[in-house]
Amino acid sequence: MNCSQAPGFILLGLSSDPEKRQVLFSIFLVLYLLGLLGNLLLLLAIGADVHLHTPMYFFLSQLSLVDLCFITTTASKMLAALWTGDGSISFSGCLTQLYFFAVFADMDNLLLAAMAFDRYAAICYPLHYPVLMTSCRCAVLASGLWGVAHCVSLAHTLLLSELSFHTNQEIPHFFCDFGPLLWLSCSDVHLNEGLMMALAGVLGISAFLCIVSSYGCIFYAVSRVPSIQGKRKAMTTCSSHLSVVLLFYSTVFSTYLKPPSHSHSSEEVVAAVMYTLVTPTLNPFIYSLRNKDVKSSLRRILNMEKSQD
Repeated sequence: MNCSQAPGFILLGLSSDPEKRQVLFSIFLVLYLLGLLGNLLLLLAIGADVHLHTPMYFFLSQLSLVDLCFITTTASKMLAALWTGDGSISFSGCLTQLYFFAVFADMDNLLLAAMAFDRYAAICYPLHYPVLMTSCRCAVLASGLWGVAHCVSLAHTLLLSELSFHTNQEIPHFFCDFGPLLWLSCSDVHLNEGLMMALAGVLGISAFLCIVSSYGCIFYAVSRVPSIQGKRKAMTTCSSHLSVVLLFYSTVFSTYLKPPSHSHSSEEVVAAVMYTLVTPTLNPFIYSLRNKDVKSSLRRILNMEKSQD
């Protein structure tokens, strides 16, 4: 087959067995709907309750919005392929999915760092916190993060768009990801791969170091609090965020801490299911189940709806 810069691809998905596809479709449809419901409810609770109009919940609402878009980017095509058995996707469709996947994955990464910095400012500098984290500064920070995610994702997509592929190649994945595409390319990918790893490494490692350093300062500050109750109160707001950070980075690092062109094993497909579907679905439930403010806000919203009925 000849190389082409506008080929079509076939996403192999999670299984070629029709019976298994039906079971997987049911499981992931429920997971997708739970993710939509959980993130929408969290957005509704934060938007409707003035008591939650604080920097911490502002970034949490941004994370819910990103997760809502993140799961839709990958799950919609996966569910359609499981239902119809047709995993074909055009080159332009593949690049489009890849771009949005990268934007929302990068935003997840950056927002987790911003939320860690917010907790650092709140716990280590409580008296200066209202001045440090004003609503205007939070909005500017969020806008900047969106801009960075867009630029990095666009650069990744453009680097892949320059490569050539054989037509109708099978991608051993349920969405268009960097690793499988670089592995299937019939072009020399060394320069593209190096640039992509450099961009992803700078963005990912800088965000991760921000989280680690923030929590290092937080733990040190909490260790100096004399009372056990004070320590517990200080760490309560961090426990949910730490759970999400551990869940996100444990699956992402297992997939992307290697050259992308070497990433096409079945274990990495399972890891991809975790960070593209399971983690965004669990995030709103982790935050709501461990947060009294969010739970009380949701109760008020539900009680208002019942009283109107």
